[in-house]
Parts: sequence; structure tokens; C-alpha cells
Amino acid sequence: MKTLNVQQFFKMFSDDDVCLEHLFNTRFGAEYGCPKCGEIGKFRRLSKIPAYTCNCGHHIHPMVGTPFENSRTPLQKWFYAMYLFTTSRHGVPAKELQRQLGVTYKCAWRIGHEIRKYMGMVDGNAPLSGAVQVDETYIGGVRPGKRGRGAAGKTVVFGMMEHGGGVMMKVVPNVRRATLQPIIQENVKTGSEIHSDELLSYKTINTKGYTHETVNHGAGEYVRNAVHVNGLEGFWSQIKRSIRGTHIHVSNKHIAKYLGEFEFRYNMRKNPALMFPRLLAAF
Repeated sequence: MKTLNVQQFFKMFSDDDVCLEHLFNTRFGAEYGCPKCGEIGKFRRLSKIPAYTCNCGHHIHPMVGTPFENSRTPLQKWFYAMYLFTTSRHGVPAKELQRQLGVTYKCAWRIGHEIRKYMGMVDGNAPLSGAVQVDETYIGGVRPGKRGRGAAGKTVVFGMMEHGGGVMMKVVPNVRRATLQPIIQENVKTGSEIHSDELLSYKTINTKGYTHETVNHGAGEYVRNAVHVNGLEGFWSQIKRSIRGTHIHVSNKHIAKYLGEFEFRYNMRKNPALMFPRLLAAF
């Protein structure tokens, strides 16, 4: 299955009516039974409002309960915005959405954040297992004062990456043991092998049903046999480059949505052609 190109997208979703029909079929299915009379598959499109009606007069509104419900932006533009998000390597800034969709900056900003929120929902939180790298990073612009773990005004992000599998990230208040170890226990299957650096917060994780291996970055050790956290550190670098190059700055308030977007894109890297259909099915 190949990723849709722009021409194929507009051929498939030629106008708002086609998009609405797709949304109806995605949410309710072609054999949906009327909640009022029970008749199956007998809905027809209403001409003046974006809804369908049964022969008994009962109405179905496909956009109710979605971000499209109270939006004056045409449905096709929403679909195209989702297409742009799922075919971009580093994300889509609000300014680019504004240009591509022909909407105001405020509208483009809202559309972008709604899509990021759903990307995080689609990705889910399936437990990790096997060899799992754990590491933490600090995201944010340049701040005066201390560097590294003492940096002021930065967002602390904790990550877990399964070898050959998915990645999971959480915004955390600090990197203390009492903060990080419960997250590992909640999201990594017992019996897995945890790989970390020498941070003391991970030191007792082997008492929680895990095998724990470390590399000592302070001593210049970055790989020991198959033990390392290089995959996760490379992922941190990719996120920070994407933020600097695409978004310039991301506020602490909204960082979790951007992380959901990066997480979704990474976890779908082996099936990029499925990114758009999966995201579309979430609304």
C-alpha cells in the first residue's frame, strides 16, 4: 500500500459531501441500524445540513462529537490538514497550515492542535517489553542559569523505547526515583530488560521484576555489548531538531500534544501509508 499523493487525495476526497459520507461510514458503518426504527442502511443525505436522515425521519449527524462539530472550516480542509500531518516528516506549523488551507492563523493553530491530540489518542499506550531503553531529556528554549538537569524553565520529558519496537513519552515534573519508576512499572512488562544511563533514579528498578543494565556516560561508556540508550538519545535529537526547524518554540502548556505527534509518527514508521487512514478513523 503506497502513500497517497496530493492528486490522489483530492480525487478520493473531492468535496465536503464525499468527506461527510466517508466520516459517516467510518463512524457508523454501511449497515448501521436506525436508533429509532431499527431499519438498516436506509439513510440518505440531507441537502441543507451536514446530516443524514432515515425513512422514519430520525437524523444522524456524523460530525457531532468530533472537532468538526462546531467548526465553520469546510470538512475537506480538515481532511487535507490531516493528510499534510501524516505525509510530513517533521510536522506542520500553523503558518504552513494557514497558507495551505487559506484560513486565519487562529483557525490553523486550532486545527493543528486538534490533530496532534488525536494522533496521541490513535497511538495508544501498548505495554513495552523485551529490551527497553529509558532516558530523560529537557525540551525548551535557551534559558539563563544552570544547564542540563538543573535548567530552569525547561519541560522534563521521560522516554521509553523498545528495541525494534515502539516509543512512549511522558511529561514529568522531575527525574526522581518516585516519579520515574512507577511510570516504568505501568508501561513496561515485568521481566523485561531495562537499559539506562547511570542516573540513580533507576538504580533499584531491578527489585521491581526487571533486569537492569546500565552504561556509564560519565566515564565515556556509551555501548557495552548490546546495552545502550543510543536509540532514545537519537530520538531526542530528532525531536529537538524538528521543533527548532519547524515550530521554533513549543510552550510547556502544549508540549504533550507535540510529543503525541512525534510518538505516533515514530511508531508508524514501518507503515507510513497507514498513517492517514488510521488518523482519519480516529475522528
